Amino acid sequence: MSENNFNEQEEIFSQVLRAGRRTYFFDVRATKADDYYLTITESKKFTHDDGSFHYKKHKIYLYKEDFSEFNEMLKAATDYIVNEKGEEVISDRHQSDYKKNEEAPPSEVTSESFTDISFEDI
Repeated sequence: MSENNFNEQEEIFSQVLRAGRRTYFFDVRATKADDYYLTITESKKFTHDDGSFHYKKHKIYLYKEDFSEFNEMLKAATDYIVNEKGEEVISDRHQSDYKKNEEAPPSEVTSESFTDISFEDI
């Protein structure tokens, strides 16, 4: 079987998780020996200035002999993050429409707080 056919073979079981601009695919596939393995694919959509778009994909192949350790490490890492930072999604604060200092009047922002940038630098 060619590598191209191997990568394009039909999924035996599939789940999709849509998360904003990212989509995660969990696909069960079969090896040549008819054993199963898991592929986890992250697909992220990027839009060009002209309105066209493309996707960048990253894929992980996970075989049965690694399931137990993978699950343990994933659980340990996710538990650590939640224990250290809680469940609030901090990156939401960095969205363009998030206003950190809504209570601060605009008069507190002065021209000295900005860096002089020339358009030639961009």
